[in-house]
Amino acid sequence: MSTLDFEITRNENPVSAEDRAGILADPGWGQHFTDHMITIRYHKDKGWHDAKLEPYGPITLDPASQVLHYAQELFEGLKAYRQADGSIVTFRPYANAARMNASAQRMAMPEIPEELFVEAIDLLVSTDRDWVPTTEGHSLYLRPFMFATTRLLGVNQPANEYLFMIIASPSGNYYSRGIKPVTVWLSQDYTRAAPGGTGAAKTGGNYAASFAGQAQAVENGCDQVVWLDAVEHRWVEEVGSMNLMFVYGSGPQPRILTPALTGTLLPGITRDSMLRLAPDLGIQVEEGKINIDEWQHGCESGELTEVFGCGTAAIISPVGAVKGADRAWAIGDGEPGPISMRLREELIGIQFGRRPDTYGWIHKIA
Repeated sequence: MSTLDFEITRNENPVSAEDRAGILADPGWGQHFTDHMITIRYHKDKGWHDAKLEPYGPITLDPASQVLHYAQELFEGLKAYRQADGSIVTFRPYANAARMNASAQRMAMPEIPEELFVEAIDLLVSTDRDWVPTTEGHSLYLRPFMFATTRLLGVNQPANEYLFMIIASPSGNYYSRGIKPVTVWLSQDYTRAAPGGTGAAKTGGNYAASFAGQAQAVENGCDQVVWLDAVEHRWVEEVGSMNLMFVYGSGPQPRILTPALTGTLLPGITRDSMLRLAPDLGIQVEEGKINIDEWQHGCESGELTEVFGCGTAAIISPVGAVKGADRAWAIGDGEPGPISMRLREELIGIQFGRRPDTYGWIHKIA
């Protein structure tokens, strides 16, 4: 258990029940926020301290705070679900805590005790439990994040002070048009991450650096960008902010290949969940390498039958077509495939309590 006592200050002007119901009827994605938030401070001499649950609202930063100048920042993302029996749960929160600490190591930031991370989530969700949607497929998205607050323009050392926060946002379906395959663009002008860089850390700079590549994808009539390796620009790594999975075959022995974690890819928790679920459903899994020529030839020969991205926000995003500066091809019949949909239904079934959780992934809050 955490050794910190949370100071609790209730929001005196919460969103009315009527307005909250209107928001939950059509929450969109990341547009609305619950009544409270978590803040915990860190100082190198005091450790973690000053833990609070307080009303959601603006924060004050000194203009010289190191995060504003040197981007010492990281974040996580997970969801709370209202299960079929009415209980409220989160999915694999300790995995998120462990990944946040791995990111913290790479960004020279303090690690937060996993129990404190989960306790803070539990407190926020239980306080704002009325914000957890009841609509099928909707959830409460949780955003833990941490950033440097030291007032110093020196760049020769990490900050001494940090602020850890959690905010929550009711979310509908990530793709408003439903589960429809996306068209992706092979980015050979930009790279997401390089060996020895921060690709495996969930830090905001990685996402800011991806916007130019995503804009190029949109300019070329695509929904998402496919990131290739930084050295040869031919080995497939990720799609947008999701891990990629390639399905071979559609008969009794299908196989999934996903790019191996080499330090340039984010170790997705949904990715890991898929790799653990698939063998129990009779689907072989392999972590390896695939280049763009192999991807194209596999689709044209019919050997490669499905491709999908996976991540916390969208769960699964099928890929229906690929475009590049000098090539284009379709995947299967351009519709969501049976393997990706089966995995999606199994994972969502566990999250919403319709399938048994034999993996110990569900963390009950209320």
